[in-house]
Amino acid sequence: MGGESMTHTAPRGSGAGTGPVGSRTGQRLSGLAVALGLVLFLGGFAWGAVVYRPYTVPTSSMTPTIDAGDRILAQRVDGGEVRRGDVVVFKDATWANAPMVKRVVAVGGDTVSCCRDGRLRVNGKEIDETYLPAGTPAEMSNFPTVTVPEGRLFLLGDERGNSVDSTAHLTDAAGGTVARSAVDARVDAVVWPMEGMLKRPTGFEPLGALSSPGPLRTITLLVIGGAVLVLGGGAYGPIAKRTGAARVRRASSEPAGVR
Repeated sequence: MGGESMTHTAPRGSGAGTGPVGSRTGQRLSGLAVALGLVLFLGGFAWGAVVYRPYTVPTSSMTPTIDAGDRILAQRVDGGEVRRGDVVVFKDATWANAPMVKRVVAVGGDTVSCCRDGRLRVNGKEIDETYLPAGTPAEMSNFPTVTVPEGRLFLLGDERGNSVDSTAHLTDAAGGTVARSAVDARVDAVVWPMEGMLKRPTGFEPLGALSSPGPLRTITLLVIGGAVLVLGGGAYGPIAKRTGAARVRRASSEPAGVR
């Protein structure tokens, strides 16, 4: 009996370019990932736009915490939420009536004075101001004890030798203080250059609780997580197509069967 050989060929239409790419479950999961990613990504940006306001700081009065030209994000807050140590954006008619950035060192009911041993004193306690430039005193010159009226704030720049702050307005009717209602926002981070969240002013902790950081970290995670899901879900189709094409090439290169 003569031998008869027969080759097996792939059926027509079975190339990599036909039919849906990847499994049906994979397609559904990739679509779900893209949809969820868009929700997180756009939702994070929308949340950030509602909660935060961007500012560019034009002067060096807050050096080294914030340098001239830095871009900051400040959380919109009510002035009643402000606490000692916060860096705030405010606008007061007697302070040029333009947005200014300073640090709150005393609130209503506090007494503030300077300086003994080169340190600021609030309610009789010396404040460890770790945010000041290394080796510099709390003030270039002393000022008498100021009692901050209720509903007002006493504000200083971190660059004490180059800051037009409450000490420059001590002879004003308000004794250099600013109304809480003048505060528009509380600075959370320096975003350009990317120095990140402001450090907590722990020197004020003996006088009371500090403000909690805003939701910037959570918003950032939402945006990054959303971007990863969108890119990952969108990449499923091309990856599945390439994998399918590779399988077809391997199948076509196999030796023909003989019987």
